[in-house]
Amino acid sequence: MLLLISPDSVEEAVDCAKAAEYLDIVDVKKPDEGSLGANFPWVIREIREAVPAGKPVSATVGDVPYKPGTVAQAALGAVVSGATYIKVGLYGCTTPDQGIDVMRAVVRAVKDYRPEALVVASGYADAHRVGCVNPLALPDIAARSGADAAMLDTAIKDGSRLFDHVPPDVCAEFVGLAHASGLLAALAGSVKQADLATLTRIGTDIVGVRGAVCEGGDRNAGRIQPHLVAAFRAEMDRHAREFAAGVTLAG
Repeated sequence: MLLLISPDSVEEAVDCAKAAEYLDIVDVKKPDEGSLGANFPWVIREIREAVPAGKPVSATVGDVPYKPGTVAQAALGAVVSGATYIKVGLYGCTTPDQGIDVMRAVVRAVKDYRPEALVVASGYADAHRVGCVNPLALPDIAARSGADAAMLDTAIKDGSRLFDHVPPDVCAEFVGLAHASGLLAALAGSVKQADLATLTRIGTDIVGVRGAVCEGGDRNAGRIQPHLVAAFRAEMDRHAREFAAGVTLAG
C-alpha cells in the first residue's frame, strides 16, 4: 500500500520532503477550494522542485463540473506544471456517462502530453449528500475512459469519514471492481491509523491522508509534521507485516 500525503503549501511540501523516506506520493491540493480543490500551477511547480526528484507528485484539478473541455484544460495545466498523477473529482457528474465524458477528455489531454502520467478518476463516498455519481460506478468509469486508477474521498469535510458513508465491505467491493479492471484502487477521507488494518486487508493500493499527519489531527488549522508521517508509515508497515504473516499461516 502506497502512502499519499497532501500538503497545501510549498512550506508543508518542504516538511514532506523531510519525511520523504516514509511517504510514496506528494499530493498537491487546495483544501479551502474543496475536498479535491485545485492549487495554482506555480504551487505545483514549486512543490515539484521542493520534493526529491524520484518522489511522484500528484495534483488535484478540482471538484469539477460536467464540462469536459474545461476539465481537460485544467488537467493539462497540472501535468505541464510537473504532476505525474492527475486526480479529477467528478463532483458535477450525476451519471456514469457524464463521468466517462469528462475522464476521456482528461486522459487524452494528459497522455498526449506525458504518456507515462497516471490519471485518477475520483468520486465521493458521501455522493448521496452532494448528488454526484454512485461510488461503485467509479471503477467502471475509470476503466472505460482509459484512466489508471479509481479513488474515493469524502466531499464534505465535516468530521465524517470514509467508512461512515461506504462501510468496509463496500470499500472492499470497490477495490475488487478496480482490480478486476486492471486499475489501482485509492481510498481517502479522514483516514486514521485505526483504519489501516481494514485498508490493508481489502487490498487498497493507495491510502491518502492529511489530517492524520497534521498537528492536532486538524487538516485545516494544523500543519503536516514529519514525525507524524513517520509514525503513520510505521503503523502501515506493521499492519502489512501482520497481514502477510496471517496469509502465510493460512496458506
